[in-house]
Amino acid sequence: MSEAPCQTEETVGLFAGQHVLAELSGVSADLLDDEQFLRHALGEVLTQADATVLEVISKKFDPQGVTVLALLSESHASIHTYPEVGSVFVDVFTCGTRAKPALAVQLLAGALGAAHVSTDLVTRGVKEHVA
Repeated sequence: MSEAPCQTEETVGLFAGQHVLAELSGVSADLLDDEQFLRHALGEVLTQADATVLEVISKKFDPQGVTVLALLSESHASIHTYPEVGSVFVDVFTCGTRAKPALAVQLLAGALGAAHVSTDLVTRGVKEHVA
């Protein structure tokens, strides 16, 4: 039997999660336009933050910019780059309690060498088990 979205073995029935919204700036334009680097970096930081990466897709735009989306067992993550201003939007939402979305953002900022990081954390759902 497959698990429902936003449920992991440790938290079946827990309708709760954390949503981290971040803006990173002071990043090299070359890195923000490197689709393969960004795909690899996002997948790696999510794994290090105990998320389960199912699939990573991406799109490189002309003349510049990249969007990378990661489908997670715990939900999703995305990055949208703006090389022309050295900035990137990051969105990581994980259900349950095992994955650490704030850590994923912190690790990504380090991988990108971001000079500035601004984050907002949104706690979603309820804190008790649903029958």
